[in-house]
Amino acid sequence: MKRSLLLLALIGYLVLPKQAHSQIDEDQTGAWYMYFWNTTIKDGPWGFQGDIQYRNWDLIGDLEQLLLRGGVTYQPENLGVKFTLGYGNISTGQFGDSKSKVSESRIYQEALIPHKLGTRIYLTHRFRYEQRFVDNQDTRTRFRYNLFITVPLNKTDLSPGAIYLALYNELFVNGQRGIGNGNEVQLFDRNRAYGALGYTLSEGLRIQLGLMRQTTNNWKKRQLQLSLHHKF
Repeated sequence: MKRSLLLLALIGYLVLPKQAHSQIDEDQTGAWYMYFWNTTIKDGPWGFQGDIQYRNWDLIGDLEQLLLRGGVTYQPENLGVKFTLGYGNISTGQFGDSKSKVSESRIYQEALIPHKLGTRIYLTHRFRYEQRFVDNQDTRTRFRYNLFITVPLNKTDLSPGAIYLALYNELFVNGQRGIGNGNEVQLFDRNRAYGALGYTLSEGLRIQLGLMRQTTNNWKKRQLQLSLHHKF
């Protein structure tokens, strides 16, 4: 009996500190550094878009994700919708000292629908469907809906020199629940709520600094976001 108790105490000593250390610190502010770009081919309906995102569990150094994404866009004339077919490569790190990573390849289809309310409220609806190929998991799918709201503060448009408020809320819903090896995910994946101030540096170039609150089934965390938006 004593030997069993000693063995359990030893296991607890060796294992429990590592588990506690690997738990995500919800009180710690993370940071995402991002570059978004898009362009069209000779002002025609076809174009390209992409983004690079360096996401950290802390302000810098503890990798949450490195995301590289790009796609082909098509905007039919007079329709007011932009469609995208794209691919992303994502490396996801664990919180804390662990250097292990999980790799993911992702194919996505997207529809972007912008419109304007009044003289200065810009709304954009983004619908995205993803097919996800994650290490050691079955193929997964996910549905995403994002509502973007942009409001210029010192102008009625986003021309150079404009200071603006940028808001969004994005909901993620899983498709297939089973991901392999008897494991399942819930229907709700996560929600992201964001608020920022932005500034138009020049025609086609804007910068934003804001805070995003991400909520999953297991944790909630705030992330500072610094992003550059480039249209050329």
